[in-house]
Amino acid sequence: MDQGNTDVIQGTLDLLILKTLSLSPLHGYGIAKRIEQVSQGVFKVNPGSLLTCLKRLERGGWLDSEWRQTENSRRAKYYTLTRAGLRHLEAATGQWQRRSVAMGRLLGAEG
Repeated sequence: MDQGNTDVIQGTLDLLILKTLSLSPLHGYGIAKRIEQVSQGVFKVNPGSLLTCLKRLERGGWLDSEWRQTENSRRAKYYTLTRAGLRHLEAATGQWQRRSVAMGRLLGAEG
């Protein structure tokens, strides 16, 4: 297995974005940087994948967005978690935790 591969595991980007935005509204670059920082470099988010995912989450009603000035006086689209997004985050977190425990059991099982 390639230990240098830091791509986000397929299907987890939604959860990472929703969790990141549950803390505070951010623009796309800020979301990617926060995920990389909190994961201590384990996850790096591809900008194209991030943009596609943000658009899909917004269409699904889990995110709202608005254009604002950044701290560098640039215009950027800031994303905010909606109530529906928060409910989805809570459900997805529970599912991930159950799967994680099951995977731990399987990996720890002696065959």
